[in-house]
Amino acid sequence: MTVLADPYDARLALRASGLVARFNAAGVLTAADVHVASTLGRLCDESDEQVLLAAALAVRAVRLGSVCLDLAEARASVGDVEDPVDLDALLWPETVAWLAAVAASPLVAVGAEGPADRPVRLVDGLLYLDRYWREERLVAAELADRGARPAPTLDRSRLVRALDRYFGGEAPDHQRLAVLAATTGWVTVVAGGPGTGKTTTVARLLAVLDAALESPPRVALAAPTGKAAARLQEAVGDELAALRARGHSVPTSPGASTLHRLLGWRPDSHSRFRHHSGNHLPYDVVVVDETSMVSLTLMSRLLEAVRPDARLVLVGDPDQLASVEAGAVLGDLVHRPERPTADAREALLADLVPGDMEPLDEVRTELRNDVVRLRSVYRYRGAIAALAEAVRRGDPDAVMAVLRDDDPAVRLVEPVAVEARTPVGLESLRRDVVDAGRRMVSAAREGDALGALTALEEHRLLCAHRHGPYGVARWAADVERWLAATIDGYATDGEWYIGRPLIVTANDYELGLYNGDTGVVVDRPETGPVAVFARGPEVVAVAPSRLGAVQTVHALTVHRAQGSQFARVTVLLPPPDSHLLTRELLYTAVTRARDLVRVVGSEASVRAAVVRPVVRASGLRGQAARASRAAGSAP
Repeated sequence: MTVLADPYDARLALRASGLVARFNAAGVLTAADVHVASTLGRLCDESDEQVLLAAALAVRAVRLGSVCLDLAEARASVGDVEDPVDLDALLWPETVAWLAAVAASPLVAVGAEGPADRPVRLVDGLLYLDRYWREERLVAAELADRGARPAPTLDRSRLVRALDRYFGGEAPDHQRLAVLAATTGWVTVVAGGPGTGKTTTVARLLAVLDAALESPPRVALAAPTGKAAARLQEAVGDELAALRARGHSVPTSPGASTLHRLLGWRPDSHSRFRHHSGNHLPYDVVVVDETSMVSLTLMSRLLEAVRPDARLVLVGDPDQLASVEAGAVLGDLVHRPERPTADAREALLADLVPGDMEPLDEVRTELRNDVVRLRSVYRYRGAIAALAEAVRRGDPDAVMAVLRDDDPAVRLVEPVAVEARTPVGLESLRRDVVDAGRRMVSAAREGDALGALTALEEHRLLCAHRHGPYGVARWAADVERWLAATIDGYATDGEWYIGRPLIVTANDYELGLYNGDTGVVVDRPETGPVAVFARGPEVVAVAPSRLGAVQTVHALTVHRAQGSQFARVTVLLPPPDSHLLTRELLYTAVTRARDLVRVVGSEASVRAAVVRPVVRASGLRGQAARASRAAGSAP
């Protein structure tokens, strides 16, 4: 059966037929999903529409961030599309018959030992595009091998002296435990939310290694984005400088780069690099920050490039939004099943870590899996911390209790008709936006670059969507209109008007600007308008004519704001049925704030977000457990 399609609708595959055409017309599959599956079918002489549907859904899964498709849960996985889908109207294959048809297909390799020349692989009910199965298997095997190897040789007395030097010993000292684990193991995950001291821990790790090892190690710092790398370099440098100012002998702060630059771009490939298993990176210690944003593909390339005898430290927040590409590697590693037996590192709890590590069982379990979670929050406390923790736990009643507690640091605003041009109930939002805008423009007109940049970070409006009534485009236009109505002459001086807030949208290594950097156009009497950007305590000024990829920034998507901090944050929640409304999105938005969080949305939207975690299908947790058992039993 052929489904008649609108020839002007680019979302539809015009020549599609059978099940894939039905799912394409319903909005579950895109034309690209269908075309890839159809091409694979032609190449492998497969015409069974059940198999082609499974292949197309596997392509869709990768597009939406999953590594594979759980065929038994395929129906449930399509409930998160942009437009509501009538699942009952779709002809879903019966699961057992579907699995049998897929397993018998010449398109599909079955199991880990299946043929290597087939583009799709079925393993334990999970359907992979073969490339992603191989990458997942590599990541699991590399991490298991590193976790099972004997600990690095260290002078115990020197290590203890170094730990005592940089840590006061107060309990519970999870930062000390993280440094100890990273010093005595080949791979360590340092997990924690914003403000838990992750970069402080990294800096002290470098100081401890420098003091405990016979010779200074060669260290690489990296992050998935240029902005994150610059922030990591700045934070580690500041902490090492503070230690030096207190009389400690510490190493020189290493530079930081993006993972892509660390691995070495190749002009002939988008997924392969100069450094790999046959050409390892030359470093003794590799530290990766913001690991939650690292995709499965990039993690596999990193692991094969790091020397087997180099320490690898993965730092990040597993509860934040994951990579925009396929995979949620950090979350998979933090939440993988516990290793069946303890190893020598468990003794670290009682042997070298002072204080009461409560809850001890949870800490012990994590340490067995090479994970240390930092639990104490130093950046924000009180209601914001309570709200973030309630969201992280997935407790909607606790979230609503915090939001309705009348604490000045946390506010819930339930406006009337957000879709309206001037929604009722958002006076406080408009007041925050206008007050911060006035200070920013005033400082910019006076040539006060630091003052303008400080004002720029006073408040940020965060949205889940890019477009529509709840999207960045609409609300950025509203903010521009509010500012123009209250600030004389605002935005009337052409493209580079004084007080224009900017965001960089592509890395510019020549200027030292990175995707996500924010700045302001300020007046310089001697030169005219210049764009200024913060680099720690310093200000970088750039002539507007040298700027390429920049946009005006009055609002951001939550994903784009990841890794940033603002004094006050307003998060605009879409309706409860929005597929972007998730626990990770709300948690990420809430934890961007230092002083105030304003949640704009209905109680139904808040509750929907809290109880809806992002579910990315992956076999890594199971593969990691199997690989760990295999590595532990190897001679």
